[in-house]
Amino acid sequence: MPAHCLEALTVILGLDLLLLEAFCPATDKRLLGCLAAAGLTAILALTLMAAGPAAGSADTGVWSVYAFDPLARFYKVLVLACTIGVTLLAIDYRSIFARFSDDPGSGGSGEFLVLPVFACAGMMWMASARDLVGAFVALELVTVTFYVLVACLRRNVGSLEAGVKYLILGALSTGFLVYGIAWTYGATGALSFDGIGRALAGGHVSQPGLLFGVALVLMALGFKVGAVPMQVWIPDVYQGAPTPTTAFLSVGSKAAGFVVLLRFLEPLLAAGPSRGPVLGMLLIMAAATLLVGNLGAIPQTNFKRLLGYSSISHAGFLLLALASGAAATATRLGAAETVSFYLATYLVMTLGVFFALAQVRVATGSEQIDAFNGLGRRNPGFALALTVLLAALAGVPLTAGFLGKWFVFQLAVGAKLWWGVGIAFIAAAAGFYYYFKVIRAMFWNPPADPAPLVIPAITRRAVAVCAIATLVLGVFPQPILWLLQ
Repeated sequence: MPAHCLEALTVILGLDLLLLEAFCPATDKRLLGCLAAAGLTAILALTLMAAGPAAGSADTGVWSVYAFDPLARFYKVLVLACTIGVTLLAIDYRSIFARFSDDPGSGGSGEFLVLPVFACAGMMWMASARDLVGAFVALELVTVTFYVLVACLRRNVGSLEAGVKYLILGALSTGFLVYGIAWTYGATGALSFDGIGRALAGGHVSQPGLLFGVALVLMALGFKVGAVPMQVWIPDVYQGAPTPTTAFLSVGSKAAGFVVLLRFLEPLLAAGPSRGPVLGMLLIMAAATLLVGNLGAIPQTNFKRLLGYSSISHAGFLLLALASGAAATATRLGAAETVSFYLATYLVMTLGVFFALAQVRVATGSEQIDAFNGLGRRNPGFALALTVLLAALAGVPLTAGFLGKWFVFQLAVGAKLWWGVGIAFIAAAAGFYYYFKVIRAMFWNPPADPAPLVIPAITRRAVAVCAIATLVLGVFPQPILWLLQ
C-alpha cells in the first residue's frame, strides 16, 4: 500500500468514530476507545509494510511533497504507538471525565477518545513533510486539536485556565513560525527543505536574513518540544490538563516537533557558513533548557508539574544531541538517530508513569507526590513497576533511559561541547533527586489509606509492559535501532 494513504486512513477512522459516537448509547464510551485503539493498531501494522515511491519517482506527483524514508516511518510508528497508549489511558480515566462533564451520565469522554486520532494524523503528516508549508499546515492541525483536548474538562477551572494559556502561547508561536518561514524564504528563495539545501550549496544566500529566520523557526518549534524560551506554558498546562492530554503533549507532541526540527536542520547543518551559527543557537537553547527544567523540578510537590519540568529537561538533552551536529558512522549513532532513539525510550517510560499517575488520581483525587505515600504497601507490584520507570527516567544503568542519555553524552563529548556536557551532568544528577522523591514516598512514607489499591486491567498491564520494555531495551536496544534503519 502506498505510504501516503496512511494519513487518509487515519482521518477516515476518526470520522467513522465521530459518527459512531453520535449514534452509540450515551452510557458506553469504552467501546469507542477500544475501536480507536484497534483501528490505530491496524494502521501501525500497515505503516510497517507501506511502500515508498518507486525508483525514479521520488520527486514527482504526491511524492514531491511527501517523504517516506526510514525517519518518516520511525516517527509515524512512534506517534501511532503514543496515540494508542493515550487512548487506552483515557478509557481508564473515564470517571474523571464524567465528574467534570456537562453530561456526567455519558462518561463525558466521547470526544476525547476521537480527537487524538485527528491529532495523530497531523503528526504523521509532520513526519513526512518535505517543505515548510506542509509542516506548518500539519502542525496547526495538531495544535488546534490540542486546544480542545487541554480544555475538555469544562467544569474544571484548572483545565480551562490551561486551555487559555496554551491557546495564547500557541498563537504566539504560530506567529513566530510564519514570520520565520517568510524570512527563510526571502533569504533562500525556497520553501522545500531540498530547495533550501540547494540554495545554501549555491552560496547565493543572505546569511543575516537566513539566521534571523532560523532563530524564529527554532523559537516556534521550541513551543512544540518544550524548549527555552517557549517553555513557560508547560508546568501550568501539564497540571491543569487531563492526564491523558498531558501524556500526549509530553510524548506525541514533542516527537512531532522534533521530526520537523530534524527535517529543517538537515540542510542547514550541511557544510557551509550557516552550520556554525545554527549549532551555536542549538547549544545555547540546550543549556538554558537543561537548567530551567531541572532547577524548576527540584522544589515541586505536584507530580504533574514535576513531570512538566522533567519534560523540559529531556528536551534539553535532545537539543544537546542536535547541537553536536554529528553524522552517523558505522560505530556510532548520529544526532538524528540519537534523538529518535531517545524519544522512543522516552515514550515507553513516560506513558507508563502517566498510566500510574492517572489511577492514583482516580483513587485519591490528588496528583500531589503525597498521594503516592505508602503505594508500596497498598500495591507492591504496581509500585515496583513504577519504580523501574522513574529510575529509567533518572538514567539508572541497565535501563533504556540510561542508554538514551549515554548516547547524548557520547555525541557531546565527541563534539567537545564541554560546558554543555558539564550542564548536562548537573542536570542528570538533579534528576536523581526529584524522581527518587516519588520512590521515597512510595516505600518510606506511611499511606493515608492502608486499604489495598485495586488497579484496572488496562492500566495494570500497560504499566507492566512499559516497565518490562524499559528493562529489555536497556540491555537490548536493537529493536529500536532496527526500526531506525
